[in-house]
Amino acid sequence: MATRKKNDAPPAKDAQPFADLMQQMAHLPQISPAALVELQTDYLRQATALWNASLGQGEAPAATDRRFAAPEWRSNPAAHFMSQLYLLNGRTLGRMAEQVEADDKTKARIKFAVQQFVDAASPSNFLALNPEAQKLALDSHGETLARGLQQLWGDVQRGHVSQTDESAFEVGKNVATTAGSVVFENALFQLIEYAPLTPQVHARPFLLVPPCINKFYILDLQPENSLIRYAVEQGHRTFVVSWRNPDDSLGHKTWDDYVEDGVMAAIDVVQNITGAEQINALGFCVGGTILSNALAVLAARGDEPVASATFLTTLIDFTDTGILDVFIDENFVKFREMQMGKGGLMKGQDLASTFSFLRPNDLVWNYVVGNYLKGETPPPFDLLYWNSDSTNLPGPFYAWYLRNFYLENNLVQPGKLTVCGEKMDLANLTLPVYIYGSREDHIVPINAAYASTQVLPGKKRFVMGASGHIAGVINPPAKGKRSHWIRADGKLPATLDQWLEGATEYPGSWWTDWSGWLKGHAGKQVAAPKAYGKGARFKAIEPAPGRYVKQKA
Repeated sequence: MATRKKNDAPPAKDAQPFADLMQQMAHLPQISPAALVELQTDYLRQATALWNASLGQGEAPAATDRRFAAPEWRSNPAAHFMSQLYLLNGRTLGRMAEQVEADDKTKARIKFAVQQFVDAASPSNFLALNPEAQKLALDSHGETLARGLQQLWGDVQRGHVSQTDESAFEVGKNVATTAGSVVFENALFQLIEYAPLTPQVHARPFLLVPPCINKFYILDLQPENSLIRYAVEQGHRTFVVSWRNPDDSLGHKTWDDYVEDGVMAAIDVVQNITGAEQINALGFCVGGTILSNALAVLAARGDEPVASATFLTTLIDFTDTGILDVFIDENFVKFREMQMGKGGLMKGQDLASTFSFLRPNDLVWNYVVGNYLKGETPPPFDLLYWNSDSTNLPGPFYAWYLRNFYLENNLVQPGKLTVCGEKMDLANLTLPVYIYGSREDHIVPINAAYASTQVLPGKKRFVMGASGHIAGVINPPAKGKRSHWIRADGKLPATLDQWLEGATEYPGSWWTDWSGWLKGHAGKQVAAPKAYGKGARFKAIEPAPGRYVKQKA
């Protein structure tokens, strides 16, 4: 039998796994050697300057990052050097991520992962490296550390990092207090009718559809910042969908259920109670997406019960989903389908954590440092209280939503999507619409909000507001805050940038512009109703805000 000599080449089959590995590595994201040399050279130059400054041989950089703004960081030379070196390392890692040679999605994921690591590694997040927290502990003889541990234990029991003093709020007591009554309920939602605040109301009633990912009272926090109360004050007979916080008994519910037994049922009940042939409707965030589907189903059935629709920070065309796109691909969606596509719950705390880590410094590490290292109790803030009041989602609903909207963007493809047995075609939605987007929104990017103007065929008005997903929407006129942009000629060119070329900035809230628009679709004035609901079928069940909104995840 022939034997292989020591220096003979190994058989090809022995080399194949190694060759396959090398081929795979050749396709891994890389940085060009020239870019890497430039980054290394620049890093060494800046690191040397920092070291020299720490030895008194140069000017120390100014403290521009608010995490290191306290005087203790500058008065402690080691801490100051460490914070500045951390910032240099973070910038360099970010530049490296920018230089990666890869497709756009892979590059975005690398940048996201790098930024998560950089934010988590900040020396301010660690007691042993945070001179401000150390001084507070010494000055208080350890009381701040004791309070911090106590608050850490409380947050462990609650299952989330506290962003506000949650003991300061109670739903129905000092948030969600606009007077009203539940007049209908089914397994998915309660319908709330609000008491009129004017002697006359518009003949055409008004229905608000909030997101089912969060609770409705973002629209009714305090009397002075309540969009619901504002609508009632403008003379609209106002109804709101209050989604139930799903438990295991609702773990089988689907997107179709939320469209037909949710929004379409709510529209029908409002018509029955008021006797109106048509109503006006508003959808916020995912509530707007569900509303658009309900309207398309109704149109496919030859029914047009909604005279006008308002879409606030709503995704209809999912071409641009912003930072959330880093999570979405075929493997991720398949995993969710296998995990919960046939039943189960997407836990509210998991969703809340995902959204918080889209802005980790503001919504996570800021509170880790304040609550636990400094022993501070975060101040009462109604919006952040609402943000912490998380909701579950039925697994089949969530998995279907991911595939058909975020992954495949099927709604804007005529006939591609079937909802409630009907082929979806947005070309059938000829009703007038008001479309609002927030300029700094990281959940519904402003370009995505604007994209609705290109797929909805009816008469449209688009308005852009300042700030983000929530703060841009909840911006009452009396506060005189922020600003909004309107294009006087009403033109809606193909892109937001083109629209902005002809847009004008106006100070203050967009609510007044929307109110004027809605009034034009609300009909004549009639006497305000003296009682909630209608007859025995739609009688008052319980006072607003109802019990569904009080259910915890």
